Amino acid sequence: QVQLVESGGGLVQPGGSLRLSCAASGSTLDKYAIGWFRQVPGKEREGVSCMSSDDGSTYYADSVKGRFTISKDDAKNTMYLQMDSLKPEDTAVYYCALESIQAMCVLKPNEYDYWGQGAQVTVSS
Repeated sequence: QVQLVESGGGLVQPGGSLRLSCAASGSTLDKYAIGWFRQVPGKEREGVSCMSSDDGSTYYADSVKGRFTISKDDAKNTMYLQMDSLKPEDTAVYYCALESIQAMCVLKPNEYDYWGQGAQVTVSS
């Protein structure tokens, strides 16, 4: 069974940076499209970024484009989300996820099969 364990969340000042990690076990990341999502209380989970499994193409929500970077290390079976120039509106619980059916990723939570436990990111002065 696939398991995803997240780490790297925390409190950061506006303009700062954080890197989230998501370590996979039970399978290898190269079989999946990978994605990062976030959710704040009372709102639906929204897509932040994803990477397709076939050609490694990446996609970003407009709200994070140019500030966030998705990546993975197949040797470590770990995916990452580098978050720079953080803003208070980036405050949320962030989730990593894997999608097993389609090679091309989409930023739709209901397309994903496996989820991490979530990591709180708080951007505040």
